[in-house]
Amino acid sequence: MGRIVTAAIGVLPDDLAGRLRGEDVPTWRPPMLATLTEERFSDPNWIFERKFDGIRLLAFRDGNKVTLRSRNDLPLEDTYPEIADALAAQDCPRVGIDGEVVAFEGRRTSFARLQGRSGLHNEAAARASRIAVYYYVFDLVHLDGFDTTSLPLTWRKRLLRKALTFQDPLRFTTHRVGAGEEAYAGACSRGDEGVVAKRSDSEYVAGRSPNWLKFKCVRDQEFVIGGFTAPKGSRVGLGALLVGYYAGDQLVYAGKVGTGFSEPVLHQLRERLDELAREHSPFTRGQLTERDARWVAPEVVAQIGFTEWTRDGKLRHPRYQGLRYDKAAREVVRESN
Repeated sequence: MGRIVTAAIGVLPDDLAGRLRGEDVPTWRPPMLATLTEERFSDPNWIFERKFDGIRLLAFRDGNKVTLRSRNDLPLEDTYPEIADALAAQDCPRVGIDGEVVAFEGRRTSFARLQGRSGLHNEAAARASRIAVYYYVFDLVHLDGFDTTSLPLTWRKRLLRKALTFQDPLRFTTHRVGAGEEAYAGACSRGDEGVVAKRSDSEYVAGRSPNWLKFKCVRDQEFVIGGFTAPKGSRVGLGALLVGYYAGDQLVYAGKVGTGFSEPVLHQLRERLDELAREHSPFTRGQLTERDARWVAPEVVAQIGFTEWTRDGKLRHPRYQGLRYDKAAREVVRESN
């Protein structure tokens, strides 16, 4: 292909420029996903980024048109209009980026606080919200009419720095080279979610990959809500959520979640789940002994924190963190032992 002369892509060596493929600016691209691992390592061929407690966001600009999409291709322009504005104000007219939207509680990213924005789908309401959001951008999937996913990660990040100007709410995700164990220890000591390890020469590919790995300081993941118990005493809305995950076509019961709720959240959840009421349990595996259970169609996904898995495959000390609007129920699987 030869050296491509554009403001940012022109810095590529000829052999890497030859990997580029011309394309129209997409409006969505299946994201690359990290695989959970319990191994912690350091390696000069890997980079290590902060893991955020937020929501994945892919953003694309094609001239005057800005598209924001969730990991499962839901439109989010009206949920995060300030991010769309920031991308529209860039000098680069054609670009596609990947990153994480977060809200802060102090210095820590907070999925619970972000819930106040992620459930809004009205631009005026989003702009009036007092919950500030920030977009930590960590990858480049399109630039100046070219698909950049076949480039090595470190070159994609180099082009990303040249293509965009990072001012709030856009923030560049910094990384460390090689020192994975040190990065992980620092993240845990600060109370962060953890670290994402990425092979520095990896291409950007759709789906879960061994070239991106998650080192988690805390345990949490998505679960499908299959039912709930009735409230008791002064409790309102519901007593506990009954949650599970998919193993093939089977919905496996993982336990009940009875903490982490505010009173407004309990009312909102009950209203949402009553709309999905069904007569029989959706769970097809796992021992479930709740006598006062009320069943729902397994469509709602919740983020649940917990300390560990028990020997019989249940969650120990689970706590509700919020709903996930960016992941389909059928995609929810058990992440690790």
